[in-house]
Amino acid sequence: MRAPCLLRRVVLAVPVVFVVGLLLMEPVRSDPEVGTAIPAESRPCVDCHAFEFMQRALQDLKKTAYNLDTRTETLLLQVEKRNLCDCVTANLLN
Repeated sequence: MRAPCLLRRVVLAVPVVFVVGLLLMEPVRSDPEVGTAIPAESRPCVDCHAFEFMQRALQDLKKTAYNLDTRTETLLLQVEKRNLCDCVTANLLN
């Protein structure tokens, strides 16, 4: 009978001791690393770099769109030419 009562006390006491220990501990503070901060004057302009990147991306998209448009135009002309040749050949056979 005495063993279950003692076990219950230990089971309840362990979390209580753990919580009290956590409350009594001081929080760990990290010190800022010395010499790693770059002054704002010497940092590159992030907005300028982003703008240049977006300009290059836009130019690439324009080139791609032009190339696709040209390729589509060429393919359509080939299809029309093929249809015209087929039509002329069919008329000559009749």
